[in-house]
Amino acid sequence: MDSIGSGNGASAATLDQWRQFSRLFQYYLDKTTPHAIYRWIGTATLAVLFVLRVVYVQGFYIVTYGLGIYILNLLIGFLSPLVDPEVEPRDGPLLPTKESDEFKPFIRRLPEFKFWYAITKAFIISILMTFFSMFDVPVFWPILLCYWFVLFTLTMKRQIMHMIKYKYIPFSIGKQKYGGKKSSSASSSSGGGSRAD
Repeated sequence: MDSIGSGNGASAATLDQWRQFSRLFQYYLDKTTPHAIYRWIGTATLAVLFVLRVVYVQGFYIVTYGLGIYILNLLIGFLSPLVDPEVEPRDGPLLPTKESDEFKPFIRRLPEFKFWYAITKAFIISILMTFFSMFDVPVFWPILLCYWFVLFTLTMKRQIMHMIKYKYIPFSIGKQKYGGKKSSSASSSSGGGSRAD
């Protein structure tokens, strides 16, 4: 009986330690949220480490190909709107119906933070996989590279055509400003007068 009770106590203690670690990890992950530039610099460092590892070992091309397909899939989610106009067609943009409604021109299906987090995890897992020889499947890597570029080109072409068709831009830089029409007096005083010589 004591061995059963001590086994439950040990598993409960392990579970409690895992919960504490999970809370601590989430705490530090939440603190990185406003620091997008530093997060992406860290991810770029991981990408360089992965590339250096693959070049040094001269293998793990299947892992690299799988990573490339996964990143392409994440990129499509990052560039796609939350509500796809093909699935839910509308006659045009909807105006807010309540005072609490706010017009949002573009909401991503995959937010930037989740996009970053998924890519970072993918690079960490891929780097770890390069230390196990069972993931080093022999393949002719130039064919995989060509196939990935063809897949990337076709996918991006389809995504860009979707953006053009439904008139959305997934990136916004600053607040949009309306220029409006210039008044006729402003255009005539800026150099529109003729001189009589």
